[in-house]
Amino acid sequence: MGLRAGRSASGSPSAGVLPLPVMRLPLLLLPLLGPAARGAAAHGEAEAPSLYLWKTGPWGRCMGDDCGPGGIQTRAVWCAHVEGWTTLHTNCKQTGRPSNQQNCFKVCDWHKELYDWKLGPWDQCQPVMSKSLEKLRECVKGEEGIQVREITCMQKDKDIPAEDIICEYFEPKPLLEQACLIPCQQDCIVSEFSSWSECSKTCGSGLQHRTRHVVAPPQFGGSGCPNLTEFQVCQSSPCEAQESMYSLQVGPWSACSMPHARQARQARRRGKNKEREKDRGKGVKDPEARELIKKKRNRNRQNRQENKYWDIQIGYQTRNVLCTNKTGKAADLSFCQQEKLPMTFQPCVITKECQVSEWSEWSPCSKTCHDPTSPAGTHVRTRTIRQFPIGNEKECPELEEKEPCVSQGDGVSFCAMFSWRTTEWTECRVDPLLSQQDKRRGNQTALCGGGVQTREVYCVQTNDNLLSHLNTHKDKEASKPVDSKLCSGPVPNTTQLCHIPCPVECEVSPWSAWGPCTYENCNDQQGKKGFKLRKRRIINEPTGSSGGTGNCPHLLEAIPCEEPSCYEWKAVRLGDCEPDNGKACGSGTQVQEVVCINSDGGEVERQLCRDAIFPIPVACDAPCPKDCVLSAWSSWSSCSHTCSGKTTEGKQIRARSILAYAGEEGGIRCPNSSALQEVRSCNEHPCTVYHWQTGPWGQCIEDTSVLSFNTSTTWNGEASCSVGMQTRKVICVRVNVGQVGPKKCPESLRPETVRPCLLPCRKDCIVTPYSDWTPCPSSCREGDSGVRKQSRHRVIIQLPANGGRDCTDPLYEEKACEAPPVCQNYRWKTHKWRRCQLVPWSVQQDSPGTQEGCGPGRQARAITCRKQDGGQAGIHECLQYAGPVPELTQACQIPCQEDCQFTSWSKFSACNGDCGAVRTRKRSIVGKSKKKEKCKNSHLYPLIETQYCPCDKYNAQPVGNWSDCILPEGKVEVLLGMKVHGDIKECGQGYRYQAMACYDQHGRLVETSRCNSHGYIEEACIIPCPSDCKLSEWSNWSRCSKSCGSGVKVRSKWLREKPYNGGRPCPKLDHVNQAQVYEVVPCHSDCNQYIWVTEPWSICKVTFVDMRDNCGEGVQTRKVRCMQNTADGPSEPVEDYLCDPEEMPLGSRECKLPCPEDCVISEWGPWTQCPLPCNQSSFRQRSADPIRQPADEGRACPDTVEKEPCNLNKNCYHYDYNVTDWSTCQLSEKAVCGNGIKTRMLDCVRSDGKSVDLKYCEELGLEKNWQMNTSCVVECPVNCQLSDWSPWSECSQTCGLSGKMTRRRAVTQPFQGDGRPCPSLVEQSKPCPVKPCYRWQYGQWSPCQVQEAQCGEGTRTRNISCVVSDGSVDDFSKAVDEEFCADLEPIVDGNRKTVLEESCTQPCPGDCYLNDWSSWSLCQLTCVNGEDLGFGGIQVRSRAVIIQELENQHLCPEQMLETKSCDDGQCYEYKWMASAWKGSSRTVWCQRSDGINVTGGCLVVSQPDADRSCNPPCSQPHSYCSEAKTCRCEEGYTEVMSSNSTLEQCTLIPVVVIPTMEEKRGDVKTSRAVHPTQSSSNPAVRGRTWFLQPFGPDGRLKTWVYGVAAGAFVLLIFIVSMVYLACKKPKKPQRRQNNRLKPLTLAYDGDADM
Repeated sequence: MGLRAGRSASGSPSAGVLPLPVMRLPLLLLPLLGPAARGAAAHGEAEAPSLYLWKTGPWGRCMGDDCGPGGIQTRAVWCAHVEGWTTLHTNCKQTGRPSNQQNCFKVCDWHKELYDWKLGPWDQCQPVMSKSLEKLRECVKGEEGIQVREITCMQKDKDIPAEDIICEYFEPKPLLEQACLIPCQQDCIVSEFSSWSECSKTCGSGLQHRTRHVVAPPQFGGSGCPNLTEFQVCQSSPCEAQESMYSLQVGPWSACSMPHARQARQARRRGKNKEREKDRGKGVKDPEARELIKKKRNRNRQNRQENKYWDIQIGYQTRNVLCTNKTGKAADLSFCQQEKLPMTFQPCVITKECQVSEWSEWSPCSKTCHDPTSPAGTHVRTRTIRQFPIGNEKECPELEEKEPCVSQGDGVSFCAMFSWRTTEWTECRVDPLLSQQDKRRGNQTALCGGGVQTREVYCVQTNDNLLSHLNTHKDKEASKPVDSKLCSGPVPNTTQLCHIPCPVECEVSPWSAWGPCTYENCNDQQGKKGFKLRKRRIINEPTGSSGGTGNCPHLLEAIPCEEPSCYEWKAVRLGDCEPDNGKACGSGTQVQEVVCINSDGGEVERQLCRDAIFPIPVACDAPCPKDCVLSAWSSWSSCSHTCSGKTTEGKQIRARSILAYAGEEGGIRCPNSSALQEVRSCNEHPCTVYHWQTGPWGQCIEDTSVLSFNTSTTWNGEASCSVGMQTRKVICVRVNVGQVGPKKCPESLRPETVRPCLLPCRKDCIVTPYSDWTPCPSSCREGDSGVRKQSRHRVIIQLPANGGRDCTDPLYEEKACEAPPVCQNYRWKTHKWRRCQLVPWSVQQDSPGTQEGCGPGRQARAITCRKQDGGQAGIHECLQYAGPVPELTQACQIPCQEDCQFTSWSKFSACNGDCGAVRTRKRSIVGKSKKKEKCKNSHLYPLIETQYCPCDKYNAQPVGNWSDCILPEGKVEVLLGMKVHGDIKECGQGYRYQAMACYDQHGRLVETSRCNSHGYIEEACIIPCPSDCKLSEWSNWSRCSKSCGSGVKVRSKWLREKPYNGGRPCPKLDHVNQAQVYEVVPCHSDCNQYIWVTEPWSICKVTFVDMRDNCGEGVQTRKVRCMQNTADGPSEPVEDYLCDPEEMPLGSRECKLPCPEDCVISEWGPWTQCPLPCNQSSFRQRSADPIRQPADEGRACPDTVEKEPCNLNKNCYHYDYNVTDWSTCQLSEKAVCGNGIKTRMLDCVRSDGKSVDLKYCEELGLEKNWQMNTSCVVECPVNCQLSDWSPWSECSQTCGLSGKMTRRRAVTQPFQGDGRPCPSLVEQSKPCPVKPCYRWQYGQWSPCQVQEAQCGEGTRTRNISCVVSDGSVDDFSKAVDEEFCADLEPIVDGNRKTVLEESCTQPCPGDCYLNDWSSWSLCQLTCVNGEDLGFGGIQVRSRAVIIQELENQHLCPEQMLETKSCDDGQCYEYKWMASAWKGSSRTVWCQRSDGINVTGGCLVVSQPDADRSCNPPCSQPHSYCSEAKTCRCEEGYTEVMSSNSTLEQCTLIPVVVIPTMEEKRGDVKTSRAVHPTQSSSNPAVRGRTWFLQPFGPDGRLKTWVYGVAAGAFVLLIFIVSMVYLACKKPKKPQRRQNNRLKPLTLAYDGDADM
């Protein structure tokens, strides 16, 4: 240590600074250390551990004035002993002292924009080590793993890493690792083996194989695929000849190459020489022929230029021909004995790549305006093909590129914007809401209430200046309509509910009483003629067609009278009878108290009556003692008639009665009964009543005399523009007679005949400008498609009103389009085939058997594009419109001298239509071949071919279901844009259709016209019309339930017919009687409508007659009648039940007839009213007046005042208002729905609960602040409205049986309330006419053909044929003549390029090779319990190895596997399946959930056993092999086991049958052994059977046997001891038993209970 310190000091520039104790301490320690330690220290070879260490605290916050890297942070640093306590800094080495401050990055808030975490991708999922150690026995879902990623803090703008602390300041560091799943290993899964192939050899010993393919590839480290091929040796019959060991093999063709320049020159020279020879022979041609030849050469030259798009060069290719033996080694060709060897050369076409031009400039942007909301425009650039590819699989690249673009620049305007506009709402109409049965449908003029109105919606262009008046027409300018497709956003509604105010009918009060005869005008009293008037008033606020009170009845009636007066005296009461001359009794006078009244009965100043006759005092008699006493006169009765005529005269009666008889001596006698009644005339005026009758107000006619005022005036809420006048007719009418002269009616009360009115503003018809003409078809016309038309329209946005200008201009115009150009059809023109080009002789000459100048070659031709009329066109037109490019080259043959030459086959002759006829085609021999015998051989070279004509028979069959019932299409009348259910043909007779298919005798689908069918079966059908709920008319209102005050009245409707077929539903029916609808409304009965009227009391009839006195107690009666009350008083008697029985006055009463000398008082006056509130401490009283003073001896007058306490509900009542419940919502009779009124009634209710007249409450001045009426709404029954049917759609299939055409309609107005609901059928379909589906289809590939050799590179071919199908999945296509597909482009399986020939390899005998690829497997996902784990789908295909010779196995290639990802995958499950056991074995296999049997996929650990045989086999009698694969004994036998736990024998077990309770007749006394294998023949024996098995499976005795043996031994000892005791001689003699006891006899009757 000392050395280290010293060395450190000496080597350090700051050594002198070290404190002295540090240097001294080690030196002091040195003597204490041993020599070894000292030596080590001296040499510095080993360092002792330091006792003191530096410790640091965490870094503090970064401090600094500026943001960024200029900050400083500090931390604490201290020295500590190894045991943890802190010590002096000097004890630690200063050189190792950590720094206590460092530079840092000070983070500020704005750094958030500059720095952010950058997340790297997740690494591969790695297994968790701890988990992977404890491997599960069975993988269920996969292995848990962890995947990590890199996370760095980055400076965003420079993309450079920064310190993590900067990003952590704003956001915690994201997770660096996460859990992941490593799916279970998936082993390779293969299909079942195919059946065995045929033997590879027809004789001798060969091989046969069978193959299988891969269903699912190995994944996630699963085991690889097993062998896909199995082989076995097969034996055929022995070979007669020796098997050939050699076979001729051809190699692949070389690439196509051009001959060398020298070879080409030689060939060209040879060609020219031949042409010269030909020209020499033709030198005799005339000049015209020469000219023709010249033109032809020019044309050919031109064609070659036109063929510049295809640079066709014909070259040649070669191949090797080898002779190989079975082991694959080459041998000399002589070993392969064959007359003619395969060709080693052939002409070919040099392949050329596609060549295209450079890209053109980008076209201008398709969108020339600026609109950020709509999608961007596009611009395009193109390039052209300079040279088409030849013999190359690669297609030309794309010739067009599109890119989105935005127009930019100063001149770019904003795009046009479009929005919806609406016309004015039409008039409100109620009739669409009426039900079918409503009688008002016939007369719709006076309907009111809720209705429906419609409007049209159209689309317009809205620029900025038009946005200000959207949907308003104030400036009378309107935009022209545009195509509705340009408008987006919700379409404004086209129907809405509206309201026509119902007129309030005029209600008037009853007539008042006739007034007195008065002057017509009291201010101008002329003549002696006057009128008696009676009046009534309007009690509501009527509204109506004539406005206000115009439709009210007359309110005033007049009767002419004489001596009119405007004012008269009216007697109020009579004063007391004052006897004359101041006497106490006798005759006198009564003075009347009077007031002055006017003609209306109102009290006025007395001086106005100065001209009226003042009533004179009335004579009267004050009875003296013992005089007859009469009562006061009753009031006059009401007049018997309202007027007087020839036969009628008004009379009034009043009466009085005798209160006391006179004495016999000296008193004035009572008058006769006739003097007790008085009659006077009344209503003496004649019955001729007159009144003014008014007609309705006329139309408002403009009044030119009045200057028009401000046009913004409103009247009743409507704008009006000028003043007009209205007039009406006013006539004087005599009631029940008719019109009379106007003088009969009071002129001053004549109603007005003229009044001013305001004319509403005229509204002219306003229409939009015409829309633009619809476009004519821009494309050319295919054939003659008739005359095309274009149209334009405009929309009425304001209908005329109030005499405005009508809409007379047409709203729709159309004109014929200019004839479009006829479509230019294009076609390929093929030119003559050029000379047949052979392989150069320099190449041919080495092949044996070839001849110069003949043999197979290849020739090319030019093709050009032409219009249909023959004019030239660009090649691109034909590529687009003319179908596939014709073949440019073809194989050709220059015949050699030995070859036969024929013309081409002619076309087949026509069929004459007869069944079984034949058609033929021919060819003929040409040239030198005619002389050759072999060419004349018709077997080898037939010159005629025959073919049977098609023998067609057709039959028609219906296919598919019937269509919906479809109504015949006709123009539906639309009433003012509003469709009314019932007016529209939505039901009735229609037709339904079923498609017809036509088949020929081979079951092929053909055109339906062949079966003379138009494609449908048609059948009439009925769409039932909806029938609304039908109710009866309303019954009459019932009588009001109360005769006084508020009650209810009811009316009802009965259900006549329930709705059906979607008719309007019934309203809510009554709960009790489900066939009735009630309407209950409150009603009010006038309490004074019927009143009790009493006549005066009769004279008191004394019961105990004392003729002398004629006085005493008796009874008096009076008549009480119920009478109808009118303004003129009670008029006529009615039935008593109409009056309140509780209020009926008494008809008889007890009375006292005073004796002549007694005091007589008058009738009692009315009771005074009790003060309210009622209590018994208050009283009411009534009084009477003394009329006759008593004589001296007579009885004195009683009290003339009677009092009684006020008792509540007896003679004193409290009164209060009561409000009824609201009525139902009441509509006008002319309304269906809409705004109505709910009413309630005000009652005055007495404290005993009885309703009384309202005057009782009114007199008390009680508050009544209730609202009696309120508005309400009855929901309108709006029927569902549907749009028109759309046109029929295109057929869903272009051909086949299942095509459908559909049409739809939309709900334009959903139903509301009790309206008719929407039908469910808003879509209809009908089948399309059946068309056969024709398409091109590949045939099967032919076997690989190797020309004139046994193996090697060959070709295989296939055809395309025209097939027909019915378009269904089940129908397999049937071949038909190619003419049916003539119009179809030859596209097979969606590919334009048809491949009819391809190279293939024919393996040589003994070769080992791969078979063809299997088809792609189904797309399979990685799943657990049917849930996708998200690894995507996978498909697989495979190739298996085929071996022909076992010796060549070492040359075999590896089997191949190919996978690809896919999208539409499914989850599959694999489970073990097992057959039933057959003996000791069964079949076990693995099956996929879609039913395919596979190898692999199922877990091996859970594989069921396939074999359960025991080893060694169970040969003992009555033994069998158990599922545990051990030998067991059958039931009833016990196993005896050997020492090595194998079964030795099966021993029979004795059986104990214990009977059950049910077996009543069982023998309980016996126990018998039963053979265990025999079933009991008696079904009644159903006891429990126990088998006693003493031996265990190991052959040893069971434990219970020892227990039973021990128990038996104990029992034996017990029995022996008992026998001993019983037999032992007794010590005492036994007592004698009672001999009367009989022995007990036990008899067993077979009961099991014993």
